[in-house]
Amino acid sequence: MPETTPKKIDLRRREMPKQAPEIRSHNFNEVALGYTPELAVEEARRCLQCKKPLCVPTCPVQVSIPEFIQAIAQGDFAQGARILKQKNALPSVCGRVCPQEDQCEKTCALIKRGGQIAIGRLERFLGDWEAAQSHVEVPDLHTPSGKKVAIVGGGPAGLTAAADLVKYGHRVTILEALHKMGGVLSYGIPEFRLPKRIVDGEIDYLRRLGVEMKVDYVVGKTRTVDRLLEEFDACFISTGAGLPWFMEMPGNNLNGVYSANEYLTRINLMKGFLYPQTPTPVKMHKQVAVLGGGNVAMDCARTALRLGAEATILYRRSRAELPARLEEIENAEEEGVEFRFLTLPVHNLGDENSRVCALECIRMELGDADESGRRSPIPIKGSNFTLPFDCVIHAIGNSPNPLIPATTPGIAIGKKGNILIDEQTGKTSRERVWAGGDIATGAATVILAMGSGRKAANSIHQYLTKPGAW
Repeated sequence: MPETTPKKIDLRRREMPKQAPEIRSHNFNEVALGYTPELAVEEARRCLQCKKPLCVPTCPVQVSIPEFIQAIAQGDFAQGARILKQKNALPSVCGRVCPQEDQCEKTCALIKRGGQIAIGRLERFLGDWEAAQSHVEVPDLHTPSGKKVAIVGGGPAGLTAAADLVKYGHRVTILEALHKMGGVLSYGIPEFRLPKRIVDGEIDYLRRLGVEMKVDYVVGKTRTVDRLLEEFDACFISTGAGLPWFMEMPGNNLNGVYSANEYLTRINLMKGFLYPQTPTPVKMHKQVAVLGGGNVAMDCARTALRLGAEATILYRRSRAELPARLEEIENAEEEGVEFRFLTLPVHNLGDENSRVCALECIRMELGDADESGRRSPIPIKGSNFTLPFDCVIHAIGNSPNPLIPATTPGIAIGKKGNILIDEQTGKTSRERVWAGGDIATGAATVILAMGSGRKAANSIHQYLTKPGAW
């Protein structure tokens, strides 16, 4: 038999075009511009098509990654989108905001040889390609079961659970407290990172599947979970982590001190960045301090920069310990966000009008590693100094929304206010009630919330079709 020439391995990852820093720092248009079809095919053809792919088990929603990539490589984008949406109802969202570098891409077989497939960018390409078509395919649904499921909260976990449950043939209603669906996708992530037309398109797809959606519906106030269970056969709680944290220090009640939740909600959901074209007034600050080092801190600082402010991130550890995605850190640095590392704010200082005007800070040094694996920050005695700011944004995390736990008797709650669940099924201590996403885990990633939504949807379906399995 003639010898076959082994396929030459292409280790060159195709970069995605994006706006230049000096341009994008002055607008709210999307920074990353996405792959062209030609770039997507080139990138997809680099995939080794492993017989036992390691990327799939590390995807929280278990997307058939090699299969959709192979479809792209063959130029069959419609088939790729079909494969992708079997497991992921929000591909354009996930392709933009999920930390693929710490999940599916981290286990890519090419890493051992110094390469890596851009799985997230290919996912985004397919989602965007399908959305741009005149007809978006809707899959066949199961025979109607006659069962009804209430989803409390229209964020990533709730949307994912709704998509799976409606495909199973159940009647699904999402009840959202805000005036717009999407949860953190709508209120928390800036337009330049996740355009709201993308979120709206993904949500419209769920409507076409048959998911009913109600906004301005505050479960715990409008109706309790117990009341919902009188009408629905099952309930999935996915109300997220909407209770912001503040650093404990004097002056947090001064004007100009925000939680990241409030600041980003005003800008994103209420479109404050378009003022005066929109009715949401946002004070145009000149010197903005953002406290924290995660993705939310990057979002706040980059938003403030686009609104004309000088933006500074204050972080008590060094750059090496920043928890944000490297891509977001690099984007912030390129755009002109200033970073002050090993700096801990200890006191908001106000003027005669009770407006914040400065921050007293203390310098830090790094000690031994703590429970998180990062070196512990230690204050340097007598190193206090003051920096002028007219706005301080706390972006240090959030707790689970307390409204549902407080109004649902008998539901087990953890020490941090989270609803306790079975990690494999999402079941709570209450019969016919499941939970998932940040309300159960605390603040986490979009894709982890989606994964919990899928697990709960599968468990709910098993319960509704096999009642004895509870």
